[in-house]
Amino acid sequence: MTTESNIHTPFMQRCLQLAECGRGLTYPNPMVGCVIVCDGVIIGEGYHVRAGMPHAEVNAIRSVRRRELLSRSTLYVSLEPCAHFGRTPPCAGLIIDSHIPHVVVGCVDSFAQVSGRGIRMLTEAGVKVEVGILSDEARRLNGRFFTFNELHRPYVVLKWAQSLDGFIDEMRDISTPPAWLTNGLSRTMVHRQRTQEQAIMVGTNTALFDDPQLTARLWHGNQPLRVVLDNRLRLPASTRLLADGGRTLVINSIRQCTEGNVEYARTDFGSNLAHNVAELLYERGIQSVVVEGGRRTLQTFIDAGLWDEAYVYYGSRTLTEGIEAPRLRATPAEIRTLGEVRLAVFKR
Repeated sequence: MTTESNIHTPFMQRCLQLAECGRGLTYPNPMVGCVIVCDGVIIGEGYHVRAGMPHAEVNAIRSVRRRELLSRSTLYVSLEPCAHFGRTPPCAGLIIDSHIPHVVVGCVDSFAQVSGRGIRMLTEAGVKVEVGILSDEARRLNGRFFTFNELHRPYVVLKWAQSLDGFIDEMRDISTPPAWLTNGLSRTMVHRQRTQEQAIMVGTNTALFDDPQLTARLWHGNQPLRVVLDNRLRLPASTRLLADGGRTLVINSIRQCTEGNVEYARTDFGSNLAHNVAELLYERGIQSVVVEGGRRTLQTFIDAGLWDEAYVYYGSRTLTEGIEAPRLRATPAEIRTLGEVRLAVFKR
């Protein structure tokens, strides 16, 4: 790492910290953080708070009290400034109009309407631009955004809980509640995660046997789109996913229509089901989905190699028999301890 890179690194790390504050709130936009530095001191900072609101660069520039310092400052931003008119004006233009002479960028924006144009707009206006400071970290921060724009599919997160002996539930009928395998802290973390993803998915049997709400009741934030795979439309109208007024997408092989809060979308439930579902979600602008079950649905995505992260909660109970947990042949990237529960996080 060069001496100049060492100088830039702490300020870009601060950009990434600020960007993280917008997690789950900026869809379809990426998370972005920005700081403005004059003579080695941060004189302004900001982040993209929510889609439709001012971008990070705008908030950072507005936060500077002594505007005359901008003409000899460096602006650090975790992602390439935009150069197009969307719901807000282009940030590259604001930087130029603010007479900021030096811009350091974490990584290039692969969104078609930006991709290099912001950097080109700045350099053509005489701004010195450096790109690639903590670029890997900047890309990981917006993994959902880059996956959506580069691979044309949502970022897929798998999640399940299993007993010490490898079962996700007991064998039971529809009138029996599911086995409780984890603890309150784990449940709160699951609800927090739901606010950070755009959609949450289950299969028909989970919807039938558990009648879940699939909402983030234990954490403040956005409510994800509920998605259920119901090939033959077996779910009764009284199912909470259909009857409670929340947004639900029912992916099936029969019906294509919208009825109130429920959209029915057809797809082929053959061997390419996981990819067909991913394509359908991509067409609806869904950048991320957390797949919560059941076993068959989870295994479908695992077998298709269509997952990016997996969160497996290992409870302290044994069930002896029941529904086996999905089989994921991967090594955990990290292990977290949540009281008597262990959380293994897998990343591709």
